[in-house]
Amino acid sequence: MAAMTKSVGMLLVGLLTSVSAYADFEVYGFAQLDYVQDFKRTDPDWISTLRPSTIPTQSDQYGSDGQAILSPRQSRLGVQGNWPASGQELKTRIEFDFFGVGDNAGKVTPRLRHAYGEWGTVLAGQTWSNFMDIDGFPKIVDYSGPTGMVFIRTPQIRYTPVVGINTFSVALENPNSDLDASLGAVSTDNKAPDLSARYRYTPDWGHLQVSGIVRYLGFDTPGAVAADPKDHKMGWGLNLSTSYVIATSNKLILSAVTGAGIANYMNDGGTDLAADGPPGDQQAKAVPILGWVIYYDHQWSELWHSSIGFSKTEVTNTDFQAANAYKFGEYSSVNMLYTPAKNILMGGEFLYGAREDKNGDRGEDYRLQFTFKYLFANKWAQL
Repeated sequence: MAAMTKSVGMLLVGLLTSVSAYADFEVYGFAQLDYVQDFKRTDPDWISTLRPSTIPTQSDQYGSDGQAILSPRQSRLGVQGNWPASGQELKTRIEFDFFGVGDNAGKVTPRLRHAYGEWGTVLAGQTWSNFMDIDGFPKIVDYSGPTGMVFIRTPQIRYTPVVGINTFSVALENPNSDLDASLGAVSTDNKAPDLSARYRYTPDWGHLQVSGIVRYLGFDTPGAVAADPKDHKMGWGLNLSTSYVIATSNKLILSAVTGAGIANYMNDGGTDLAADGPPGDQQAKAVPILGWVIYYDHQWSELWHSSIGFSKTEVTNTDFQAANAYKFGEYSSVNMLYTPAKNILMGGEFLYGAREDKNGDRGEDYRLQFTFKYLFANKWAQL
């Protein structure tokens, strides 16, 4: 009986091993709680993260200063799998967090982060934009992160013909756009997808990435007649980012982005189209924007690490934008994080943000954030 049991056990192990070579499936994620002690105050829909665009520039705009927030919004749940398909690997991924946006802003509700498949050189679905660089995000615990970087997950169709130390990809991306109130009661009119291209170089010392995007931005008026506002303008963007590894475990992160009509792709702030020109002859304009990031990630030991840095976004406002239109935002942070085990993260972070409007009005916010993060993953073979 013992010999039979052993034989059956060996057979099951062999079967699982062969299946694992065939395909695998994983459930992953983490439970996270953030305690934020805000010494000023921001837009109530965004109190659990620091976005410069949500900082008030008028006293008591959102109420009195000083707020305590305990938020589980960053908690995450995802599934991913890999299968061979016609001689190539098929990768799939679906992932949610609980950071409500849009109609659910300020609420703890499920929100789709990723939903895509990748087969060989072709990816289709929602994931990081081809125009952005996810490796440009420093090791911080605030949800939003640096204001002056490209940061967006968007539906796309991506083709990557070159993979390796040198990688090249192009993509058609969802053409969402932010319209300024100066254009009137108009709606977006997107005739074509955004077109992005990316080149990435990954030597031993870190990485270098250059990406660009062109956009056909438009708007019209529902129920329009000939005199109603409608127009289309070209938008463009150029994003340069790099990381440099110092003494194996430390990293310097740098990025700069410039363009016009790319606010939708930025991490925070600005609009894509706004009215401009002399009085009586106003026209739509793709709004120029500039952003940059400098951060340094430092590993003190196997258990302790820190990140410190600064970021800024600057908008060149048009003539007809309102006096309180977002002009520029600043973001900086420093932290000390503790990882007693590979699936546990604890630590504290100090954050500072500032906003200035077109008319020069300015607001600031500073806060402390304490994070408790517990990761999990379960991987098994799947036919």
